[in-house]
Amino acid sequence: MSQAWWPWVASRDSLTTRLTRAGAPRRFRVRLLDQRLGRPRRDEALALGLPPTRRAWLREVALCLDDRPWVVARSVAPLHGLRGQRLERLGERSLGSWLFRQPDLERGPIEVSAEPAPFHALPGPWGRRSVLRHGRFAVLVQEFFLDAMADDLALPSR
Repeated sequence: MSQAWWPWVASRDSLTTRLTRAGAPRRFRVRLLDQRLGRPRRDEALALGLPPTRRAWLREVALCLDDRPWVVARSVAPLHGLRGQRLERLGERSLGSWLFRQPDLERGPIEVSAEPAPFHALPGPWGRRSVLRHGRFAVLVQEFFLDAMADDLALPSR
């Protein structure tokens, strides 16, 4: 991995904040692609310690600057930890904007991938995922950086 990509892939802070700063003065926007209850992929269930047939809250978004997608993300949260969280009301707001306001938020290890997003067709150089926990609430957050972001920020292809 090039040195230019490392701060993006390895950062433990809010990606929303990083994108907003890097993309200024362009307008940041979350485009909701899908949100529903469903079965996570097998690897997602394993990462969360769920039985593979257990249903979860699934959300897919594109993080855009001036309506140009820079990142596609998929979040998976077990239903048993959702009580009172009201995440279905996020709409086109960033999950990170809520998560990173929680004082007891803990982020697990970050897994890095050079594979494309398994849930979206847009190409990109890197992906990452980690489990974030806030009390009984846990969510697997998967973020895939797209070629458009690399082009706009003059980042190397890898």
